[in-house]
Amino acid sequence: MRSVIWLVGLFVVAVVAATALGGNDGLVSIYWGGWRTDFSLNLFVLVMLAICLLLMAAVQAINSLLSLPQRAGIWRALRRERAAQSALREALTEFFGARYGRARAAAERALLIAGEHAALQADTEFQVLARLVAAGSLHRLQDRPRRDEALAQALKVARNPKSQRSVARSVEEAVRLLAAEWALDDRDPPRALHALEALPPGAARRTQALRLKLQALRLSRQPLDALQTARLLSKHQAFSPLVAQALLRALASETLEGAHDVQQLRRLWGQFDPADRRDPVVASRAAQRAAHLGAAEDARHWLKPFWATLSDLAREEREQVALALIDARAGIGPDWLPRLETAAQSYGHEGAVVAAVGMVFAERRLWGKARKLLEQAAAAPGLQARTRRSAWRQLAALAREEEDEARAVQCEQAAAALD
Repeated sequence: MRSVIWLVGLFVVAVVAATALGGNDGLVSIYWGGWRTDFSLNLFVLVMLAICLLLMAAVQAINSLLSLPQRAGIWRALRRERAAQSALREALTEFFGARYGRARAAAERALLIAGEHAALQADTEFQVLARLVAAGSLHRLQDRPRRDEALAQALKVARNPKSQRSVARSVEEAVRLLAAEWALDDRDPPRALHALEALPPGAARRTQALRLKLQALRLSRQPLDALQTARLLSKHQAFSPLVAQALLRALASETLEGAHDVQQLRRLWGQFDPADRRDPVVASRAAQRAAHLGAAEDARHWLKPFWATLSDLAREEREQVALALIDARAGIGPDWLPRLETAAQSYGHEGAVVAAVGMVFAERRLWGKARKLLEQAAAAPGLQARTRRSAWRQLAALAREEEDEARAVQCEQAAAALD
């Protein structure tokens, strides 16, 4: 196809030349020192074109000759740049291939070659990436002093005022995130938190930064801050719903266990996210802790909304709410009795609810109503041993109230058998 196009083009040139030059009768005369030379116009035009082409070729040749040292320098610089880029790619390949000694050597070779190239010296991304690969390799090799030195050099390069602002910000964020991750690997949460706190607000809200912060807070025993961070991660959909729920409940329970008095517990409860306070499992843990600290009234106040909407809870959640009420039954008022009777009628097949209602009735000294419920709870096979044991002991106390010592001894023996 190309040959055909060239052939057609040649025919077109021939036709144009024959048309333009074939009938040209012009004459060009040149006078020089008493001599006269005549040329046809066609020949003169062709000679002038040839002279112009020769002049252009001569100028280009002279220019190429004069620029030869410069082009040689550019070629050498390009060769060094390619060698540095090749060394960096080799370092990355060796790093991901778990050959960390070779990766570090290749990264240092890339930096050494780049030191002879002005453009690469000014390339912030190249300089930081090579140092991070070297630092990462040293981290894997457990060479922490040299790793920290390489990381500090990378951070210094990232802060270079001559670098482009957006590039410098991106590489600095990368350095700090890696520093936080490696600090967590060293089990040094304060250093990890310090690196994360140095991030700008936008980078600090990224999912990876929040994950690292959550790990650091858990390692440093700050469950309340960890709970708030986990809540942010949950909103970012960093976990599946089930995992997020389990994590939030675990962190909330850990936070509540850290309360050593009622005032501290109330303060922590007030700092919880409203979604956490609406969680029946979290509220149950808070109520149990309050009951343990002698604040049964607070515990019942936190549990009351859930007993009004038991039908909205899953069975496991109802069990937690019921067990928490057992712990918080001391001093319970008569206003609880109607809702508890309704709960016993609706969920009489669930041992925890039956046990809670029976315990409250016994606390209110309603022995007739409490007896059957407590016997049912004591015999419930799916109920935890601690609750069944409490039911047997409550039945023993009821038997002693009725002066039936034999029955009381039987109940005590049944309770002891559950140990």
